[in-house]
Amino acid sequence: MHQSLFEEPTRGVDVGARVEIYNLINQLARQGKAILIVSTDLAEVIGMSDRIFAMHDGRIVGEWQRGATDERSVMLAAGGSSKELAS
Repeated sequence: MHQSLFEEPTRGVDVGARVEIYNLINQLARQGKAILIVSTDLAEVIGMSDRIFAMHDGRIVGEWQRGATDERSVMLAAGGSSKELAS
């Protein structure tokens, strides 16, 4: 299997370039490529990913499937919170 790593793929680019980058990533995924996106843009990660992993202190502390999380939950896990805070 071929894979691609994208680190902060849309940082500093305009909206039009963002769309083109997303189209490229989606095209690679449709071709069966494994895609790893590392980004601080949580909306981007949540919108583009089939699975999301959060890390804290070098360990994976959370995993979610597409559509099963939000930015708050990912940030809580990545920040080291072991419990959900009341909304």
